[in-house]
Amino acid sequence: MALPPEKASELKQLIHRQLLRMDVHGRIREVLAETIREELAPEHQQLSTEDLVKALRQRGIIDDVMKELKFVTDVNEKERTSSPKPSTHFVDREPPVLKKTNIDPTRRYLYLQVLGGKAFLEHLQESDPLPGQICSTFTLCLHFRNQRFRSKPVPCACEPDFHDGFLLEVHKDSLGDGSKMVDATTMLSICDPVHMVLIKTDTFGETTLVASYFLEWRSVLAAENGITNIAVELLGVGTESKVSVGVLNIRLEMYPRLSKTLSPEITNTQFTLEHQKTAEKERLFLVYAKQWWREYLQIRPTHNTRLVKIFAQDENGVNRLVCSYVRPLRAGRLLDTPRQAARFVSVMGYERAPVIGGGGGKQEQWCTLLAFICRNKGDCEDHANLLCSLLLGYGLEAFVCVGTKAKGVPHTWVMTCGTDGTITFWESLTGHRYIHRPINPDDPPLAEQPKPLYPYRTIGCVFNHQKFYGNCQPSDAVEVCVFDLHDESKWKPMSGEAIKSVCSPGTASSVPPFPPLCASAVDAAVASNDIELQLRVLVSEHRKDVGLSTVWDDHLSYLLSPALAAYELERTTSISAGNEEFQDAVRRAVPDGHTFKGFPIHFVYRNARRAFATCLQSPFCEEIICCRGDQVRLAVRVRVFTYPESACAVWIMFACKYRSVL
Repeated sequence: MALPPEKASELKQLIHRQLLRMDVHGRIREVLAETIREELAPEHQQLSTEDLVKALRQRGIIDDVMKELKFVTDVNEKERTSSPKPSTHFVDREPPVLKKTNIDPTRRYLYLQVLGGKAFLEHLQESDPLPGQICSTFTLCLHFRNQRFRSKPVPCACEPDFHDGFLLEVHKDSLGDGSKMVDATTMLSICDPVHMVLIKTDTFGETTLVASYFLEWRSVLAAENGITNIAVELLGVGTESKVSVGVLNIRLEMYPRLSKTLSPEITNTQFTLEHQKTAEKERLFLVYAKQWWREYLQIRPTHNTRLVKIFAQDENGVNRLVCSYVRPLRAGRLLDTPRQAARFVSVMGYERAPVIGGGGGKQEQWCTLLAFICRNKGDCEDHANLLCSLLLGYGLEAFVCVGTKAKGVPHTWVMTCGTDGTITFWESLTGHRYIHRPINPDDPPLAEQPKPLYPYRTIGCVFNHQKFYGNCQPSDAVEVCVFDLHDESKWKPMSGEAIKSVCSPGTASSVPPFPPLCASAVDAAVASNDIELQLRVLVSEHRKDVGLSTVWDDHLSYLLSPALAAYELERTTSISAGNEEFQDAVRRAVPDGHTFKGFPIHFVYRNARRAFATCLQSPFCEEIICCRGDQVRLAVRVRVFTYPESACAVWIMFACKYRSVL
């Protein structure tokens, strides 16, 4: 079958590239010189093509080339026709899945390559993993102008083997006319950095935030040929934000090539001006915030003890106005309702910021949104900021509340104000909602007062992306607070213009842009099956250790599914449904004279061994797993419910039925 001219040309180019890579031309010259010198008499200087091919074959060079020239079969072509067509793509070892990226020739792209890392000294002693061995890995997550990317996981090492390329569209979602090619001067005004987050995943699947870095990419606009190489030093997070954790080698390249590059003086001047402008805005806001705080303290001396949080440190130790951690966030088609959004945030893992040393003090660390969602866990402040952002995206008037729980433990939660004046508290760690009905302290003692169901004790301030209010009521106890935010005798407001000056998106400020949420990469059915099979093995081994045999009832296991679905529905909507059918099915499956026991439990991680160890701590579950009796039949059902960012709600139900013997 003849190849079309363009395919033949492409094939020739690829073969030429491969021959250059293997330095075949150099090896042919060596063989040619050697053959002339050794095999031909001085009077015979004519050498035929057959002689040369024979010499190359004898030295194994042709075999080497043919071994390297493997072809990948085009999968789509194979599906269309019975005779598979070879693709014109070479691979070095294993044929990968080939993906083509559609590049719009009328748009500018930034090609960012990560070409390895070095000086990750914490992993200096780690040896190379054996083939197939599970090891800790590094993953690099990127966000740039509403685009997100994730590198392939690489084993943790002193010099991690990062080799990934990311094609970033420079004028995504802005700059008006999409058909206009952006020039270097216009791109110089795009001040959005490339946010890079490095995540470490250990052998148990636990994630750790290693570094968070904002890459200034515009230096490539002044680079010769539109290509520049940068060594990026990554610093640690939290208490280690001044300590280097490693260096990444990064190559930046513009596509298509710039017809005219800028001079380094122009780019450096632009960076200096932006920095000065931002620093001046932040200085003016700091002056205003100090004045606001002085006025707040003059209202009542006890205000000094209230939790009025104006600034918070991010993972890099940078002080930011708390309003900058919140912004209306739309989840597209990934989440349908505010309550589903609350459920999603609640299944993100909860972990307090790590502290080095004792003392019981709480480490201050409010994460940027990308760092939180890439790590898939964070502190209560991270959860509250994300939930408030999502509720604002749904058009609700939402605020983050800063206060305390029982025993004076600092805490943050979310509040929404209804148009009818209804105040609803949302607990971001559990997804629970509470209606706030204030107690009137001036009521007579015998008057019936509402009993608060929420766990919150005091409240110091509330804020969102545009507003900040300090609580200046006589008492900061939540149960007696009136949430009429327009009443300045109860809530002292900050200037909206002052907040906007340091928080408005799209300006050359230090506030990082919010990334979009990504759909789950977890296959719910596969994950459910995997965990269920692992739990069956663990239960059988546990019973074997105590001298008991195990017989599984697959039908009974299947009947547990509706109950798990109903539990998740109730957590999301607060509506219970389907319980009658579940109870009826169980009654039919359990014969007369037999006893049925079931134990449901909920997790936000997919580690079966860890979940089983937790289940055994419950005497009810342990009683089912170690059930003794006549005709004992065991059942286990796992149901994984997936949410954006690969967050999961994992429901497990253990059950048994046995003949009651008195």
